[in-house]
Amino acid sequence: MTRHYSALSLLREGLKGHTGWAPLWRSPAPKDTYDVVIVGGGGHGLATAYYLAKNHGVTNVAVIEKGWLGGGNTGRNTTVIRSNYFYPESTALYDLSVRLYEGLSRDINYNVMFSQRGMMVLAHSDAEMELAARTVNAMQLGGADAELLDGKEVQKKAPVLNFRDDARYPIHGAIFQGRGGTGRHDAVAWGYARAADRLGVDIIQNCEVTGFLIEGGVCKGVETSQGLIRSGSVGVATAGHSSVLAEMGGYKLPLHSYALQAFVTEAIKPFMDTVAFSPMTGSYFSQSDKGGLVIGGGLDRVPSYGQRGNTPTQETVLAGIIDMAPALAKVKLLRHWAGIVDVSPDSSPLIGPSGTEGIYINCGWGTGGFKAIPAGGYLFAHLLANGAHHDISRPFDPGRFNTGHLIDEAAGSGIAH
Repeated sequence: MTRHYSALSLLREGLKGHTGWAPLWRSPAPKDTYDVVIVGGGGHGLATAYYLAKNHGVTNVAVIEKGWLGGGNTGRNTTVIRSNYFYPESTALYDLSVRLYEGLSRDINYNVMFSQRGMMVLAHSDAEMELAARTVNAMQLGGADAELLDGKEVQKKAPVLNFRDDARYPIHGAIFQGRGGTGRHDAVAWGYARAADRLGVDIIQNCEVTGFLIEGGVCKGVETSQGLIRSGSVGVATAGHSSVLAEMGGYKLPLHSYALQAFVTEAIKPFMDTVAFSPMTGSYFSQSDKGGLVIGGGLDRVPSYGQRGNTPTQETVLAGIIDMAPALAKVKLLRHWAGIVDVSPDSSPLIGPSGTEGIYINCGWGTGGFKAIPAGGYLFAHLLANGAHHDISRPFDPGRFNTGHLIDEAAGSGIAH
């Protein structure tokens, strides 16, 4: 069966009625023992499995997902990819992800539709322009691309934005990152799953972890709805449900879980070729290749595990969009939904040992999980394979909450509160 995607294979399969394509991944029964078990079949879990096999030669790996691949936050986000953060630790982490995204389609032989259309973070006052200039300087010092745009340059890139004299939030300028953009969330999950499967990783769907096998204080495997699976180590990448797994594993995490809503509108003619975000309203939007607007905003105020929207947040986010671009007021919504994000006290991720020997964690990404999938998987794989941090992940070890070395990115992460 045909596994490699190319112009030649597309032509060949087209002549045969597309009957020879191999499935994207196998659906094996779980084995009794693996070197590594990864809990969570979203982007971070699948990327971790792929980089374990590709970079470290660890192929006796199982990815366990209680539902279907990418059914959690990976399929419930607004697909923005960027590295416009302030602190050097964050810039290094997220720019690694952008660099990996830039070559990902070639690397895994699957089109993830990364469109580097750029992202603007608007500034609405002289004081915000000063802060924007500081952020641009910090990003450039950290090795990320960044420009400081004035109001006229912003208007040239996005004339639909509100430049009226009576605007509630007048646009003075913006931080612009040209290498940022959007990707296709399903394609990222499917591409990593396909690539990991080809390297020998077992991907097991509809298999819920119900507990951890702890022997002598050390985790030796997981208990699942399909039976006990032993492993040398366990990596947990379950985003908004990380605290639930922590309770099973006997460790604690400094996380709260919130619903984060997103919206898609009807398709309209192309008019916007970048992503625009207003910190004052907490709302942002881009236009998809299908023509619909993809809209996001701040977190719901109340901690929740409910993957559904609510009217108050909907009103707040959409009011912010109308403030940014009044011409969009008549555009009709098609659907909205929510993902469950796990937020740490400093709005930065946790990568490292859990506190229970044998269990490692990749969580706390808050609103930044999708953009960080390649880097999160790359760094988590390094940790699981070597039992030690990569230099880029070391500052994000959970131990920072004991030492006070926090990386407070609440503003850069886009979390409205």
